[in-house]
Amino acid sequence: MTGSERREQLVTISRALFAEKGFEGTSVEEIAARAKVSKPVVYEHFGGKEGIYAVVVDREVQRLLGMLTEQLGAGGHPKVIVEKAALTLLDYIEANTDGFRILVRDSPVAQATGTFSSLIGDVATQVEHLLAEQFRARRLDPAAAPMYAQMLVGLIALTGQWWLEARHPDKTVVAAHMVNLAWNGLKGLERDPRLSSLAQDPSSDRRPGAARG
Repeated sequence: MTGSERREQLVTISRALFAEKGFEGTSVEEIAARAKVSKPVVYEHFGGKEGIYAVVVDREVQRLLGMLTEQLGAGGHPKVIVEKAALTLLDYIEANTDGFRILVRDSPVAQATGTFSSLIGDVATQVEHLLAEQFRARRLDPAAAPMYAQMLVGLIALTGQWWLEARHPDKTVVAAHMVNLAWNGLKGLERDPRLSSLAQDPSSDRRPGAARG
């Protein structure tokens, strides 16, 4: 086995272990044992568990981000783009279950550029300008678009985490329901939303413009 082949073998084995046991539950000893090599071989290629974990996470981030970027970059009606984003994430989960499990797990060695939350932030940034265009067309404040982009992408991401385990109903049905909630909600946005519970309570100090203590 060549050096590059050994490296790929170790990445593949580690990916499965990290998905199954998490970062803390996986040891260099177990990685080496499954690869049928000694621990120094793992250290030689990656410098330790943190190094191989970083490679695994980076590959998954790039794979998912590439899939989403391809779909979002194709353009089209905003509703269709929301549909594509939802279905693409579910496609990724279905085809790369181990990878998604790793991405959504917290790890003490995950870097700012290699976490699921940062990935979701990258996708939300791509959605911002699409929402801003729709806000302007509907005479809504486009400055609120970044916040709504985070909400929209967060909805899709959290539902994807749920579907990771549930796997029912079919991904197309799940995507359709996500878009139903997101799009119909966006379609009926108010220009100046207020919390009805606070509006009915004149003594509340949480009303817009209320004095702070």
